[in-house]
Amino acid sequence: MWLTNSSIGKKVLMSVTGVALILFLTFHACMNLVALFSGDSYNEICAFLGANWYAVAATAVLAALVVLHFVYAFVLTIQNRKARGASRYAVTDKPEKVEWASQNMLVLGIIVILGLLLHLYNFWYNMMFTELAYDEVAAIDAKDGMKFIRETFACPVYSILYIVWLVALWFHLSHGFWSALQTLGLNGKTWFCRWRTIGNIYVSVVILMFIAVVVAFALCPTCIA
Repeated sequence: MWLTNSSIGKKVLMSVTGVALILFLTFHACMNLVALFSGDSYNEICAFLGANWYAVAATAVLAALVVLHFVYAFVLTIQNRKARGASRYAVTDKPEKVEWASQNMLVLGIIVILGLLLHLYNFWYNMMFTELAYDEVAAIDAKDGMKFIRETFACPVYSILYIVWLVALWFHLSHGFWSALQTLGLNGKTWFCRWRTIGNIYVSVVILMFIAVVVAFALCPTCIA
Protein backbone atom coordinates (compact mmCIF):
# COMPACT_ATOMS: atom_id res chain seq x y z
CA MET A 1 0.00 0.00 0.00
CA TRP A 2 1.53 3.28 -1.13
CA LEU A 3 0.47 5.12 2.05
CA THR A 4 2.76 2.97 4.17
CA ASN A 5 5.39 1.83 1.67
CA SER A 6 6.34 5.07 -0.11
CA SER A 7 7.95 8.16 1.40
CA ILE A 8 5.19 10.32 -0.11
CA GLY A 9 2.53 8.13 1.50
CA LYS A 10 4.27 8.37 4.88
CA LYS A 11 4.40 12.16 4.55
CA VAL A 12 0.68 12.24 3.73
CA LEU A 13 -0.10 10.14 6.84
CA MET A 14 2.09 12.45 8.92
CA SER A 15 0.29 15.48 7.54
CA VAL A 16 -3.24 14.15 8.08
CA THR A 17 -2.48 12.97 11.62
CA GLY A 18 -0.68 16.25 12.33
CA VAL A 19 -3.67 18.35 11.27
CA ALA A 20 -5.97 16.17 13.38
CA LEU A 21 -3.71 16.65 16.42
CA ILE A 22 -3.65 20.43 15.89
CA LEU A 23 -7.46 20.44 15.90
CA PHE A 24 -7.44 18.43 19.13
CA LEU A 25 -4.98 20.87 20.71
CA THR A 26 -7.28 23.73 19.72
CA PHE A 27 -10.18 22.07 21.56
CA HIS A 28 -7.94 21.28 24.55
CA ALA A 29 -6.68 24.87 24.74
CA CYS A 30 -10.24 26.27 24.66
CA MET A 31 -11.26 23.78 27.35
CA ASN A 32 -8.32 24.79 29.56
CA LEU A 33 -9.13 28.45 29.12
CA VAL A 34 -12.47 27.85 30.84
CA ALA A 35 -10.50 27.13 34.04
CA LEU A 36 -9.42 30.79 34.15
CA PHE A 37 -13.02 31.95 34.47
CA SER A 38 -14.94 29.26 36.32
CA GLY A 39 -13.68 26.25 38.22
CA ASP A 40 -17.14 24.73 38.37
CA SER A 41 -17.58 24.98 34.60
CA TYR A 42 -14.17 23.42 34.03
CA ASN A 43 -15.02 20.53 36.36
CA GLU A 44 -18.30 20.00 34.51
CA ILE A 45 -16.34 19.62 31.28
CA CYS A 46 -13.97 17.18 33.02
CA ALA A 47 -16.95 15.16 34.25
CA PHE A 48 -18.44 15.12 30.74
CA LEU A 49 -15.10 13.95 29.32
CA GLY A 50 -14.52 11.38 32.06
CA ALA A 51 -14.57 7.60 31.71
CA ASN A 52 -17.53 7.60 29.31
CA TRP A 53 -17.51 5.31 26.29
CA TYR A 54 -17.22 8.23 23.85
CA ALA A 55 -14.36 9.82 25.80
CA VAL A 56 -12.52 6.50 26.04
CA ALA A 57 -13.04 5.87 22.31
CA ALA A 58 -11.80 9.38 21.48
CA THR A 59 -8.75 8.84 23.70
CA ALA A 60 -7.94 5.59 21.90
CA VAL A 61 -8.22 7.30 18.50
CA LEU A 62 -6.08 10.20 19.72
CA ALA A 63 -3.42 7.80 21.03
CA ALA A 64 -3.36 6.03 17.65
CA LEU A 65 -2.91 9.37 15.85
CA VAL A 66 -0.02 10.32 18.12
CA VAL A 67 1.70 6.94 17.63
CA LEU A 68 1.26 7.06 13.84
CA HIS A 69 2.49 10.64 13.63
CA PHE A 70 5.67 10.11 15.63
CA VAL A 71 6.47 6.64 14.27
CA TYR A 72 6.33 7.87 10.68
CA ALA A 73 8.25 11.02 11.63
CA PHE A 74 11.02 8.84 13.06
CA VAL A 75 11.01 6.48 10.08
CA LEU A 76 11.22 9.37 7.59
CA THR A 77 14.05 10.98 9.56
CA ILE A 78 16.05 7.72 9.50
CA GLN A 79 15.37 7.27 5.78
CA ASN A 80 16.48 10.82 5.02
CA ARG A 81 19.71 10.35 6.98
CA LYS A 82 20.46 7.08 5.19
CA ALA A 83 19.75 8.75 1.85
CA ARG A 84 22.24 11.51 2.62
CA GLY A 85 24.86 8.97 3.64
CA ALA A 86 28.29 10.30 4.61
CA SER A 87 27.42 13.75 3.23
CA ARG A 88 25.49 14.49 6.43
CA TYR A 89 28.83 14.70 8.28
CA ALA A 90 30.24 17.32 5.93
CA VAL A 91 30.62 20.83 7.29
CA THR A 92 28.28 23.06 5.34
CA ASP A 93 26.65 26.42 5.82
CA LYS A 94 23.04 26.48 6.94
CA PRO A 95 20.62 26.96 4.03
CA GLU A 96 19.43 30.56 4.12
CA LYS A 97 15.74 29.81 3.66
CA VAL A 98 15.44 26.70 5.84
CA GLU A 99 13.78 27.32 9.20
CA TRP A 100 15.53 26.38 12.45
CA ALA A 101 12.46 24.29 13.38
CA SER A 102 12.72 22.39 10.10
CA GLN A 103 16.34 21.46 10.82
CA ASN A 104 15.58 20.36 14.39
CA MET A 105 12.21 18.63 14.09
CA LEU A 106 13.54 15.37 15.58
CA VAL A 107 14.88 17.12 18.71
CA LEU A 108 11.69 19.15 19.03
CA GLY A 109 9.66 15.96 18.58
CA ILE A 110 11.54 14.23 21.41
CA ILE A 111 10.89 17.20 23.73
CA VAL A 112 7.23 17.14 22.72
CA ILE A 113 6.98 13.41 23.50
CA LEU A 114 8.65 13.84 26.91
CA GLY A 115 6.30 16.73 27.72
CA LEU A 116 3.34 14.64 26.61
CA LEU A 117 4.36 11.82 28.94
CA LEU A 118 4.63 14.29 31.83
CA HIS A 119 1.21 15.71 30.97
CA LEU A 120 -0.34 12.24 30.80
CA TYR A 121 1.09 11.42 34.21
CA ASN A 122 -0.12 14.64 35.85
CA PHE A 123 -3.60 14.68 34.37
CA TRP A 124 -4.77 11.69 32.32
CA TYR A 125 -3.37 9.11 34.75
CA ASN A 126 -4.86 10.90 37.76
CA MET A 127 -8.21 11.53 36.08
CA MET A 128 -9.53 9.20 33.36
CA PHE A 129 -7.29 6.26 34.25
CA THR A 130 -8.26 6.58 37.92
CA GLU A 131 -11.95 6.51 36.97
CA LEU A 132 -11.42 3.40 34.90
CA ALA A 133 -9.30 1.55 37.43
CA TYR A 134 -10.52 2.45 40.90
CA ASP A 135 -13.59 2.69 43.10
CA GLU A 136 -16.42 5.21 43.04
CA VAL A 137 -14.91 7.48 45.71
CA ALA A 138 -11.65 7.81 43.79
CA ALA A 139 -13.63 8.45 40.59
CA ILE A 140 -15.40 11.42 42.19
CA ASP A 141 -12.04 12.95 43.16
CA ALA A 142 -10.71 12.31 39.65
CA LYS A 143 -13.35 14.63 38.18
CA ASP A 144 -11.94 17.58 40.16
CA GLY A 145 -9.78 18.91 37.35
CA MET A 146 -9.26 22.24 39.09
CA LYS A 147 -7.51 20.46 41.96
CA PHE A 148 -5.00 18.87 39.60
CA ILE A 149 -4.37 22.16 37.78
CA ARG A 150 -3.76 24.00 41.06
CA GLU A 151 -1.51 21.29 42.49
CA THR A 152 0.51 20.86 39.29
CA PHE A 153 1.22 24.51 38.52
CA ALA A 154 1.71 25.47 42.17
CA CYS A 155 5.01 23.61 41.74
CA PRO A 156 7.54 25.96 40.03
CA VAL A 157 9.44 23.04 38.49
CA TYR A 158 6.33 21.72 36.75
CA SER A 159 5.38 25.21 35.56
CA ILE A 160 8.82 25.75 34.00
CA LEU A 161 8.84 22.29 32.40
CA TYR A 162 5.40 22.91 30.90
CA ILE A 163 6.43 26.27 29.46
CA VAL A 164 9.58 24.71 27.93
CA TRP A 165 7.38 21.95 26.48
CA LEU A 166 4.88 24.45 25.07
CA VAL A 167 7.63 26.56 23.46
CA ALA A 168 9.03 23.42 21.80
CA LEU A 169 5.49 22.53 20.73
CA TRP A 170 5.11 26.00 19.17
CA PHE A 171 8.24 25.50 17.05
CA HIS A 172 7.10 22.02 16.07
CA LEU A 173 3.57 23.11 15.12
CA SER A 174 4.50 26.38 13.42
CA HIS A 175 6.60 24.42 10.95
CA GLY A 176 4.30 21.41 10.84
CA PHE A 177 1.16 23.44 10.05
CA TRP A 178 2.25 24.84 6.70
CA SER A 179 4.42 21.79 5.92
CA ALA A 180 1.34 19.54 6.26
CA LEU A 181 -0.72 21.75 3.98
CA GLN A 182 2.13 21.81 1.47
CA THR A 183 2.30 18.00 1.48
CA LEU A 184 -1.46 17.81 0.95
CA GLY A 185 -1.17 20.01 -2.14
CA LEU A 186 -2.19 23.42 -0.78
CA ASN A 187 1.08 25.03 -1.82
CA GLY A 188 0.27 27.38 -4.68
CA LYS A 189 2.51 30.41 -5.16
CA THR A 190 -0.19 32.77 -3.94
CA TRP A 191 -1.15 30.85 -0.81
CA PHE A 192 2.21 29.44 0.31
CA CYS A 193 3.27 32.55 2.25
CA ARG A 194 -0.29 33.11 3.40
CA TRP A 195 -0.54 29.62 4.91
CA ARG A 196 2.72 30.19 6.75
CA THR A 197 1.43 33.45 8.21
CA ILE A 198 -1.97 31.96 9.07
CA GLY A 199 -0.28 28.93 10.62
CA ASN A 200 2.06 31.03 12.77
CA ILE A 201 -0.81 33.16 14.05
CA TYR A 202 -3.11 30.18 14.66
CA VAL A 203 -0.48 28.13 16.46
CA SER A 204 0.64 31.14 18.51
CA VAL A 205 -2.90 31.75 19.74
CA VAL A 206 -3.35 28.08 20.72
CA ILE A 207 -0.02 27.88 22.57
CA LEU A 208 -0.60 31.23 24.31
CA MET A 209 -3.91 29.90 25.65
CA PHE A 210 -2.06 26.96 27.21
CA ILE A 211 0.68 29.20 28.61
CA ALA A 212 -1.89 31.63 30.05
CA VAL A 213 -3.33 28.83 32.19
CA VAL A 214 0.12 27.71 33.39
CA VAL A 215 1.20 31.25 34.30
CA ALA A 216 -2.11 32.20 35.94
CA PHE A 217 -2.17 29.18 38.24
CA ALA A 218 1.58 29.38 38.90
CA LEU A 219 1.25 32.97 40.13
CA CYS A 220 -2.07 32.61 41.93
CA PRO A 221 -3.32 29.01 42.22
CA THR A 222 -6.30 30.00 44.44
CA CYS A 223 -7.51 33.01 42.44
CA ILE A 224 -10.12 31.06 40.47
CA ALA A 225 -13.21 29.94 42.40
